[in-house]
Amino acid sequence: MNSIKRLITGCLLVTTSAALAQEFKPAVVYDLGGKFDKSFNEGIYNGVQKFAQETGIEVQEFELNNEAQREQALRRMAQRGATAVLGVGFGQADAINVVAQEYPDVKFGIIDVSWLDQPNLRQYSFKEHEGSFLVGWAAAKASKSGTAGFVGGMDIPLIRRFSCGYVQGFKAAGGNTVYQNMTGTTPAAWNDPTKGAELARSQFDRGADVVFAAAGSTGLGVLQAAEDAGKFAIGVDSNQNYLHPGTMLTSMLKRVDVAAYEFFSSAMQGTFEAGVVDLGIEEGGVDWAVDEYNNGLVSGFRDEVESLKNKIISGEIQIHNYTIDNNCPVN
Repeated sequence: MNSIKRLITGCLLVTTSAALAQEFKPAVVYDLGGKFDKSFNEGIYNGVQKFAQETGIEVQEFELNNEAQREQALRRMAQRGATAVLGVGFGQADAINVVAQEYPDVKFGIIDVSWLDQPNLRQYSFKEHEGSFLVGWAAAKASKSGTAGFVGGMDIPLIRRFSCGYVQGFKAAGGNTVYQNMTGTTPAAWNDPTKGAELARSQFDRGADVVFAAAGSTGLGVLQAAEDAGKFAIGVDSNQNYLHPGTMLTSMLKRVDVAAYEFFSSAMQGTFEAGVVDLGIEEGGVDWAVDEYNNGLVSGFRDEVESLKNKIISGEIQIHNYTIDNNCPVN
């Protein structure tokens, strides 16, 4: 009798899951740079792919070519019957705020935004300063000159939060100087590898021997310049260690893949809640990458960096968040 009950229960669960999957129509609108930018967008893509592979549900995708497409793309997804739409990047904030009001029955999610207030919108932000502190510490331990560099993409508070956390970590570990350059003040700053390489070379010429790139596709130029110069580079968002083995010291992981997967899963399972989800080290939202490509480079201080995580979580180490007051206590 019990076996029959279990069988019936199992059939009901399968039927319910199948029904949910059939009714659920997810969609994603990637930010400028495309889903294969080897950085921010590709991290989202990996989370989307994981969801699609585990559930067998196709996710509608759109890759922006210009800023003007944002609102139109989000609206088009809703018009096509999408029941959950994910917008990628702070640049889509205004657009998703408008479209979410137009389609109150659709669940919306957005990455790198925390200031909107819609009853059908789930926002994901990250404690980039925590992850940047870790790689800043690693940079100081690997540096022989005591001088490092930082190349950011678009000059916005979000990227300043990366740079501030990085400088704090570098100097806390005994580093001296960090040169900082932003690529530009418009979204084009995310897609200029040539400019990224130029800025990195300038920092190397001034004595930096390790540089952290938080610049989207622009960062690919930074990583290439480091290999060309025989210096260390630090990647961002996705694990970029494999791109230039030997000169990639590590990558600051920003687990946007986890956010994308969580959004679609919660929307499908009926556990979706509007509001802000803030992901740091404790929540598994940021980290540093150690794998077969860089293990030999960081083995001398790997345990030291790992030990920082618990100290950050407990509050023993306090890292200033630039976006609180648009100020960094160290330069």
